[in-house]
Amino acid sequence: MAFRLAVAVSVAAPASWPSPVATVAPPRLALRRGLPPTWRAVRALPRSRGAVVVCQAQGGQDTAIQVPDVSKSTWQSLVVESELPVLVEFWASWCGPCKMIDPIVGKLSKEYEGKLKCYKLNTDENPDIATQFGIRSIPTMMIFKNGEKKDSVIGAVPESTLVTCIDKYVGGR
Repeated sequence: MAFRLAVAVSVAAPASWPSPVATVAPPRLALRRGLPPTWRAVRALPRSRGAVVVCQAQGGQDTAIQVPDVSKSTWQSLVVESELPVLVEFWASWCGPCKMIDPIVGKLSKEYEGKLKCYKLNTDENPDIATQFGIRSIPTMMIFKNGEKKDSVIGAVPESTLVTCIDKYVGGR
């Protein structure tokens, strides 16, 4: 899965500078990697303390869906007693791959709404449950149906891998 992020860079410089940023044509490697032809490499930035570089990411990061947390105290009611299949993401706040997979789980939570429930379990705050299910690596996503563990996926995998796993127990989006 490829993520693309558009970045706008603006430079505020003193009016006496004729050109605050030197640009060059896109290198061939950038074109081969699929970057848009309007891409420009920044060769030199102003070094004056009066110059300010502003980077504004554009790409819908604000629309990420928050997946609710589950804990030891809510595990029984939210996972074991659920009538729908449940996807639980085992994660930790310090885990980089967990941060990569979180938006994918959020997206799937919305797409499978009414067919699948999605929750996150922080392994640092709930080590008993993580130990109970033999979590040795995070992120780990587990699917539970009728209170029983049915399947698991370990690591920051592509969305298609999770969809294939979920569809075995849900039957499509």
